[in-house]
Amino acid sequence: MIEIGKYNELRVLSKTEVGLNLTDGDKLVVLPYVYVPTGTEIGDHLNVFVFVQKDGRLTATTQKPYACVGDFAFLKVVSDGEEGTFMDLGIDKDVYVPAREQKRPMQKGYKYVVYLYLDEQNDRLCASSKLYDFVEEEDFDFEEGDEVSLLISEETDLGYNAIINNRNIGLLYFNEVFVDVKPGDRRKGWIKKIRVEGKIDLTLQPSGYGHILDSKEVVLKELKKSGGIVELGDKSTPEDIYQRFQISKSAFKKTIGSLYKERLITISDEEIRLLDDQGE
Repeated sequence: MIEIGKYNELRVLSKTEVGLNLTDGDKLVVLPYVYVPTGTEIGDHLNVFVFVQKDGRLTATTQKPYACVGDFAFLKVVSDGEEGTFMDLGIDKDVYVPAREQKRPMQKGYKYVVYLYLDEQNDRLCASSKLYDFVEEEDFDFEEGDEVSLLISEETDLGYNAIINNRNIGLLYFNEVFVDVKPGDRRKGWIKKIRVEGKIDLTLQPSGYGHILDSKEVVLKELKKSGGIVELGDKSTPEDIYQRFQISKSAFKKTIGSLYKERLITISDEEIRLLDDQGE
């Protein structure tokens, strides 16, 4: 079965004046000659992206789109109008965003995070910026502490919404983000908390015992490199701590607390100091 708006492995059936006829054994798809790889022969199999033209014809391309149906993506508006806008998909076929599917009116030249879907009436490739209509709100395939893939979708009053694993949505709080973050960024993140009501809190720093072991090595290495003293302690700002160690203040305090208990360092409000016998 040919999947419109996605990649398909199709067999070259025949040649026409405009391109090659490809088939899945049932339907025909035209691949214009401009997209045909050199040396392609009848009977070969090609991996192509399939879409529907305005006249309803199934068409294929070997160009690589930025996203497929079922994906969230950060795309640029190339033309706008009262009924809808068109966004650059990275191929010679723009994706349509109906006005009713725009969370806020989109403007030419700007980029937005959208979800790609097919119009049920005509199989037209479309997109929507109403992301909550397309995310799973209860079906989670992760647990607290798991590493996930994030697509930053928008800034809110509390922080940044992010698409999780191309499926769910969660929130990064402003006071826990210590790097520049903006919509469209793809980042590695972690599940901090799954709330009873299904809301998901995210973090850009891992937590747990395994990460503390890693952080201890980082802190000890930095202490040795800095002559045994680092001017960061309990009263240091989260921003200063993250800039030096790329970990949150909470993770920093757990790490130095563990090093202190092992009698490897001393701690004060403004600095940590490597004990003499550890500097060798």
